[in-house]
Amino acid sequence: MKKILRYLLYVTLALGVTACVAVVLIVKIALAPANGEWATRVQAGPIGFDVGVPTVIRVATAPWFAPWLNGRSLTTRYGPVRFAWNEPKQTLELVCAPCSATVPELGAKPMSVDRLRITVHRDVVVLTGTLEAMTPGSATSMLRGHWDGRLSQTKLQLNVDMDEGPIDKWYAVFAPGLPELKRARIGGTMSLRAQLALPADSFNVQPKISQFSVEGLGTEAMLSTRTSCGPSAKLSPESWLARAVIAAEDQRFFEHPGYDLTELGAAAAANQKAGQVARGGSTIDQQLAKMLITGSERTGERKLREMLYAVEMERTLGKARILQIYLDNAPWGDGVCGAEAAARRYFKRSAARLDPSQAVWLAAMLHKPDGELAEWKRTGNINTARAKWVAENLHSVSKGQRDATVRAVSNARFAPPP
Repeated sequence: MKKILRYLLYVTLALGVTACVAVVLIVKIALAPANGEWATRVQAGPIGFDVGVPTVIRVATAPWFAPWLNGRSLTTRYGPVRFAWNEPKQTLELVCAPCSATVPELGAKPMSVDRLRITVHRDVVVLTGTLEAMTPGSATSMLRGHWDGRLSQTKLQLNVDMDEGPIDKWYAVFAPGLPELKRARIGGTMSLRAQLALPADSFNVQPKISQFSVEGLGTEAMLSTRTSCGPSAKLSPESWLARAVIAAEDQRFFEHPGYDLTELGAAAAANQKAGQVARGGSTIDQQLAKMLITGSERTGERKLREMLYAVEMERTLGKARILQIYLDNAPWGDGVCGAEAAARRYFKRSAARLDPSQAVWLAAMLHKPDGELAEWKRTGNINTARAKWVAENLHSVSKGQRDATVRAVSNARFAPPP
């Protein structure tokens, strides 16, 4: 009897293994990428094989297969995904909870939402659906939108439109852990339009913000703040160094409300093209918040915190005071901070008495102070191309003054500091 049971067990196991292998082989053959098709690698236990992504999408959204997915779950790199099939609407639903993705331009820490619900309906090669992003247990903290896309053998082009909603709701969904949300009173609304191309992972985002306001963070205390960098330079916005810093760091400083959506979009495009963070999109307001409050960890949450402080500072401090505090605290390499300390260390004069080329020289160092200082000591020069670019973008000066400054910067040879 034992021999019979053992035999039946072996047969059952053999049949089971054979069936599993057969299923894997069928899936491998059915989903194998066509010549030139967008493909990805999947792992089924010890067996790995390539599948055509457009083929997988077509099969998963087909009425003859999608019901089989109903109630099933899949672990993905974005988080666990649960499927549901709506037969009357011929729509597949995907719920990712929690769901996260890494945006290299915002650092290595993933951006996440507690629950993301996406519906998908396919009509041949056209895909349409809805999106909902929310915090579980809080129906009031939900963002809604819709999307459409076109599927080809080589790519998926998506267009996403998120409905207008209160800005505090956007913060509650995408950054619920920010300490500022416990005390900040956030006003205004935001909507968003985006385009995403896969598998290139290229994207373009166009947020629309209206009447953004922040109260309760206490930035009015900065009106009387004192710098630890030494004496205040007490520079006016019309000084050469203030003009040069604005040209180098934030050319729309006097036009934006603390954040600059145009510059953020340009920075995102430049970083995608470079494949790394090659350009920042922070305003002087945001940089000041980073220096004095949020720290410099490169994360999306830090950027969102900076924006809150920047918006409130515009109301409580005003442009002139924001610029003055920034100049009094900005880093200039080798532990030197503040415009007055930098001017005296590098040019042996006060910041107010810097000539245009000296002012441009210091402003050009701000994007990476320690690196520029090391280059200055090593070669006797900083990045001349950047210094010329800063001079060319000086505002509120005559063309003659600008041209003379560009020539002076091009020919400048300042003795390296000891």
